[in-house]
Amino acid sequence: MLTDDMIFTSESVTRGHPDKLCDEISDAIVDAFREQDPGARIVAECAIATGVVFVAARFSGTAAVDIPALARRVIAEAGYEGAGFDARRASILTSFSEGDGRAGPLDADEPAHEQVNAFGFACRDTAVLMPAPIAAAHRLARALEAARGTFDALAPDGKVQVSVRYRGHHPVAITDVSLTTALLRPVPPAQLEEALRTLVLAPAFAEHDLGPSPQTRVHINPGGAQLFGGPAHHAGQTGRKAGIDTYGDFARQSGSALCGKGPHRIDRIGPYMARLAAKAVVAAGLAERAEVHAAYAIGRAEPLSLTVDTFGTGRRPEADLARALAEALDWRPGAVAARLGFDGRAHAPGFFRALACYGQVGREDRGLPWEDVGDLAQILRAA
Repeated sequence: MLTDDMIFTSESVTRGHPDKLCDEISDAIVDAFREQDPGARIVAECAIATGVVFVAARFSGTAAVDIPALARRVIAEAGYEGAGFDARRASILTSFSEGDGRAGPLDADEPAHEQVNAFGFACRDTAVLMPAPIAAAHRLARALEAARGTFDALAPDGKVQVSVRYRGHHPVAITDVSLTTALLRPVPPAQLEEALRTLVLAPAFAEHDLGPSPQTRVHINPGGAQLFGGPAHHAGQTGRKAGIDTYGDFARQSGSALCGKGPHRIDRIGPYMARLAAKAVVAAGLAERAEVHAAYAIGRAEPLSLTVDTFGTGRRPEADLARALAEALDWRPGAVAARLGFDGRAHAPGFFRALACYGQVGREDRGLPWEDVGDLAQILRAA
C-alpha cells in the first residue's frame, strides 16, 4: 500500500538474462505445440547453467516438436553464439511425458485443474494503466537490448532497476536508475557510461513526462564489470521473474509462474482475466487504482470468490464493482479461454514467446485481448 511519501523500485531484464532465457524457451515450446495442434495441452519448464540446458515437458495432443533444436534456436537468437555460452555447443537434456490424456479446447463447464489466486491490477500512473516503476523499467530494458545493435561490447545479459518517488500516492520523480550489463570485452568505465546514457537512458525516457532529472542518481554496473555473463555466470529457471512478468512487485501476483503453460491452465489465463477486469474498472473512471482477485479451487469451474480492492480510491462500493464484474464476465476456465481467444483457435505465431520478456500485462505492442477493455469499461459505467 502506498504511503504519502515513499520510493518504490522495480526491475526488468533483457532477453539474455538466464531466467528470461528459460522463460522464452518454455513459451517457445508452448507456441510450437499449439501451432501444430491448437488444442494441445502443454506445460514446459527449463533450467539452464554453464553449458547445460534441461527441459521438462508434459503434453497431450498430436503435435511433435524437436525441443532441443528449438531451444538452441532461442538461445542463439538471444545472442549466445561464441564465448561464454554457445547455443551450438550447449548440452540439451530433455524429459518428456504424456499429460493426463485430455486435449482440445476447455469445455464450458470443465473445472479448474489447478488451485490459484488470480490477481489483476491497474492504476493511473501511466497511459497503459500500469505502475510507473515497472513501466519505466521495461522501457529501459528494451533500450538496453536494442543498444547491442550499436554498441558491440554489450553482452546479451542485462538488468535494470528504476526507483520512483511517490507523493500523495502519485509518482513525482525518478530518484535512481541502475544499469547492469555484461560485456563481451573490457570497456573503460567512462566510455561505457557515456554509451549507456546516450543509447539507453535517452531513448528510454524520450517523450515521457516522468524521466531522469539532474538529481537522479545513475548507477552503471554498480557491482563491477562482468565479462560474458549469462548462464556461464549464473543459472536460470522458468518462472523466477513473476514480478517482472506482472506489476514489478507493486501489486500482488499469483504464486504460480505464467511462462511455460498452455492456455488450458487457469493459473496462466486467470491472471490475464483479472488484469482485464482491473483495467476496465480504472478505465471506466470508477477508481484510480484497482486490484481484482479471483480464487479458484481444483474441481470447481466457478471461482470461490471474486473481490475488488480500490485502495480507498473507488467511486462505487467495492462489493458493487465485484458484482458487476461477475455479471459482465464468465469466470469459468473454459469461458475465460474463449474470451481471450484461446478456445482451440490458432493465434499469431510466437504469441506466447513474445510475452516471455518485458511483461505479460500492460503491453501495447502485441494486441493482447486482456488489454482491450473498451466494451467492458462501457458495461461497468452503465451498471
